[in-house]
Amino acid sequence: MPRAHIVYTHPEPRSFVAAMRDTTQAALANAGWQTSATDLHAAGFGAVASATDFGERASPGHLVYPLEQRHAWEHGSLAPEIANEVRAVVDADLLVLVFPVFWFSVPAQMKGWIDRVFLSGVFYGGRRVYDRGGMVGKHALVVAALGGREHMFGTGALHGELTGMMRHLLQGTLGYAGFSVYEPFFAHHVPYVDDATRAGMLMRLWNELQALGTRPVLPMPSLQGFDDHFNPTSTTPGSTTNA
Repeated sequence: MPRAHIVYTHPEPRSFVAAMRDTTQAALANAGWQTSATDLHAAGFGAVASATDFGERASPGHLVYPLEQRHAWEHGSLAPEIANEVRAVVDADLLVLVFPVFWFSVPAQMKGWIDRVFLSGVFYGGRRVYDRGGMVGKHALVVAALGGREHMFGTGALHGELTGMMRHLLQGTLGYAGFSVYEPFFAHHVPYVDDATRAGMLMRLWNELQALGTRPVLPMPSLQGFDDHFNPTSTTPGSTTNA
């Protein structure tokens, strides 16, 4: 049975984003997935990376966070809330991030989860990025809600392409770590529509998750097009969908 880990954040436990989380978990279970979920607000997950994330330190006098991540993982001295999340992601075939879009980005708590959980040496390191990253063979999906109307996003639209706006997450985080990244699911104008429209959004999410295996995957760079120093080896750098 494939495993999915869902990471969710929202300050209101009765929010539509919470309903998207519940729909995601139920839809995946219905499709044959074994699921686990972390509610970052309920867990009080800290958003700020700090020296207290580590027990035994490689260099007590000077904090180089990625190097301490490697040391702490190797020596079993990560803070438990981090270590538990790392294991949940490593053990899963699918990572789903569920959140509201704040200021063209993820909420601070989701960003802090990424900063603290995407360990150097486990998720990435050196040339272990993109199609050689630590999460190669796994998939990731973003499920997000926002206030803007759908026509406000796209080529020539007011805000531009929504996937381009979220490139820092879709490529710079998930793709960089080696995940095959499904096209994200976005629910638009959520605070301003009626209950029937929101119910339709949840049904669309359910239906799309039932057909997850056919969902398009975003193209990502491939290291085949670059040398050992990441210089392009041709005028057309390699790319892959990591399907």
